Amino acid sequence: MLPAAVLFDFDGILVDTEWAIYQAWLRTFQRHGHDLPLPLYTRCIGSDFDAWSPKAHLEVLTKLGFDWVEMDAARQVEIRAELEEEGPIHGVLELLAAIKARGIPQAVVSSSSHGWVDGWLEKLGLREFFTVVICRGDAPRIKPAPDLFLAAAERLALAPGDCLVIEDSYNGLLAAHEAGMRTWIVPNRVTAGLDFSLAEKVVGNFEKLREELLGS
Repeated sequence: MLPAAVLFDFDGILVDTEWAIYQAWLRTFQRHGHDLPLPLYTRCIGSDFDAWSPKAHLEVLTKLGFDWVEMDAARQVEIRAELEEEGPIHGVLELLAAIKARGIPQAVVSSSSHGWVDGWLEKLGLREFFTVVICRGDAPRIKPAPDLFLAAAERLALAPGDCLVIEDSYNGLLAAHEAGMRTWIVPNRVTAGLDFSLAEKVVGNFEKLREELLGS
């Protein structure tokens, strides 16, 4: 049975931003003589640093304090430069168009800011596909809390259980599961090693997802 709505995460689902963000953090650690193993870093993917903080971890490793305002700004410059030519993840446009053609509403539900998410949606011409965009600040808590997903369901006037979530992170999966929503996972090179046993389905790519969801 088709869902009443499809709710997409943003980072790592619509655009492959996660790798550039991880690489920027890795360079920060390496500049101070330390590694940042991917399995450790992924603890904060899809959430904020309440789950796990690379900032606090680097300060513990180095026994130093840092000007994070300045360092965050410099890291954002690195990330945006690396992503300058980035487009939607392969298969995303075709999936969004196929879902829209079926008359199924779509939403973006992200722990990132509206400034980040809305900017990308406009730049890549994706905004037209989404009835609702819910980001940090639109609900009391971000993922892994369910608040953002529940806010999206409310805005769509749908029961949470009638919505299908497309996620790539463990924190996103926890949030959707807590919200009572079905969740399909499309892992990427940052999140592929995470435990997705709570998900209804793990799908390797968006062509396969479109086939399994829509039959085409």
